[in-house]
Amino acid sequence: MSRLKKTLSTDMSVLVRTEKRASRKNISLPNETSEKPAALLLHWFYQNGRQMPWRVIGGAHSNPYAVWISEIMLQQTTVKTVESYFLRWMKRFPDIQSLAAADLQEVLLYWQGLGYYTRARKIHECAQVLMRDYNGKLPPDRNLLLKLPGIGPYSASSICAFAFNQPETVVDGNVIRVIARLYGLTHAVTKEEIYEYAQKLTPPEQGADYASAIMDLGALVCTPQHPNCAVCPWQKICVASFKNLTEKIPLLHKPEKKIKNGYVYIIQNEEGNYYIEKRTKKGLLNGLYEFPWQDNDTHYPLFPADDWRILPQVVSHTFTHFHLTLKVVRLTLKTPDCPLKTGNFVALKAFKKYPFSTLMKKVAKLLK
Repeated sequence: MSRLKKTLSTDMSVLVRTEKRASRKNISLPNETSEKPAALLLHWFYQNGRQMPWRVIGGAHSNPYAVWISEIMLQQTTVKTVESYFLRWMKRFPDIQSLAAADLQEVLLYWQGLGYYTRARKIHECAQVLMRDYNGKLPPDRNLLLKLPGIGPYSASSICAFAFNQPETVVDGNVIRVIARLYGLTHAVTKEEIYEYAQKLTPPEQGADYASAIMDLGALVCTPQHPNCAVCPWQKICVASFKNLTEKIPLLHKPEKKIKNGYVYIIQNEEGNYYIEKRTKKGLLNGLYEFPWQDNDTHYPLFPADDWRILPQVVSHTFTHFHLTLKVVRLTLKTPDCPLKTGNFVALKAFKKYPFSTLMKKVAKLLK
């Protein structure tokens, strides 16, 4: 019998074999006559749910576009960081039509600092598809959403839940933690496994509020360290709380990040302007502007010159799968000609017109 079948029964059974022992210690485990777990959670949520500009408490958001943008921004980015970016974005691109008509460089400029720039390119592409094929509206259908650029299973579920109040099971890091503790899963869990457990709890109605509630429970109560079990609406039915395992769950496999070293080249001309170029290589930083750089630690000049200087400063940045440290190499040209022809020399004060990655913004700070 699978682990799931051993743990689940009826609506949400949690380790039935411990029920007698639990009752002697005044621990109530769920059974057919228990109040529904979803009802317990929603009651807590209506009193404690977070206020955020891209969602409402009490049903679906009236603007599916706002839900879509926020969900893409929130991937790999915290709520605290996203809020100011979201408000700025919505002021400039208030609807799908304005986003689709915008130039990609401006879209990247407004995304600057959020990282994972493929998301911004896909949002822009998706807006154009929506204008062309869907009359400028997001379809309230998960299968149709999955056909759109940049919308995967998680985003599609989130949009269906938050924008259309559908009973979708939405699993993020907070939900993984809540479900793993609720069922006392001490082994290394996967998102797919958590989805199976979480789906059993998702009620057929109030999709938006329930999805928000279980995320908020993880963010506010069932936190990674020192969860506040005393105020948790699921405390009496939580296996991890009953067994005092909350600090040990969930067990997640996190691969070690690779370490990379390299060089970034700051080239200044006689007028005091700096050489930058638009990145054309495929990848996360495609379409952004940057100083020439390399991610290997074998130093070589980009072109022959006597005045290359390695500065004492270094620039470091952590990407999803690796940590990068760049030594800074500087050169001031003594002739008007630059051997590099793919970019342009730009005044420092004009940098604000160009979308840079966070890595390159760190380099630019050394010039001030």
